[in-house]
Amino acid sequence: MILIIVVAVLALLAGLAANRFLRPRLVREDDDAGMCVKDLVGPLLTLTVLLLAFVLVTANGSYGKAEVAARGEARAVDQLVESAEYAPEAQRAKIQADAVCYARAVREREWPAMGDGKGSPAPSVWSTDLRRVFREVEGKPVFGMLVSADTKRSEEREERLTQATASIPGAILWFLLATLVITVMALGTCIPRRNNRGQIITLTVITALLTATLCIIRDVDRPFGGIIDIEPTAITNVEGQATRDFLAHHTQADLPCDNQGKRRTT
Repeated sequence: MILIIVVAVLALLAGLAANRFLRPRLVREDDDAGMCVKDLVGPLLTLTVLLLAFVLVTANGSYGKAEVAARGEARAVDQLVESAEYAPEAQRAKIQADAVCYARAVREREWPAMGDGKGSPAPSVWSTDLRRVFREVEGKPVFGMLVSADTKRSEEREERLTQATASIPGAILWFLLATLVITVMALGTCIPRRNNRGQIITLTVITALLTATLCIIRDVDRPFGGIIDIEPTAITNVEGQATRDFLAHHTQADLPCDNQGKRRTT
């Protein structure tokens, strides 16, 4: 994002320099003539509409799917905890404890890693434990409920991790950045050298808006990092509910993990 801003500022300065030194060689008429402010609005509206459409597609795609997956995963974990109430007492405690630890591992270990488009192996430790417990209740009515909820959890987590990576290829971002540079430099070359305060102000505003739009595109394409990010609110709420259910019959020391979702050493 810093690179985008720096390049855009350099493009603006290059356009103004071209207006100062290159325009006198290209224009022989009265140098007060040139593009007026209203002439600059056309390219602004065209590029802004195109870029905003791109932002909307990205927001409804990567960002929207990531948010839905995060909430769907939380609901699946909550369903696991509720289904465990129908399991025998020993298996119920293990499932609820593993669900708490899984939620903690997602919140504390995997969520920060997704800011860089990566995942974490920490939640997989507890999902593996869950499947081991499921084998102990195989053949009982609760088995199907637990497997169904765990399958949903696994699918939603996979979707969340998929959406954490950038969906827009780097080549497209570089193309958009190059388009911004060419547009700003061309507009800077066309404005008159004198009596041009209004045009310079308008060009500066155009540059700022286009730069902000491109930064938004990049930020929205990474839904778990940046300014417009998805918080682990849903999984945190489920963790709290699962913890309360577990502590209703056990103590905090009975949990096999710490507050970071890391397995306790024995």
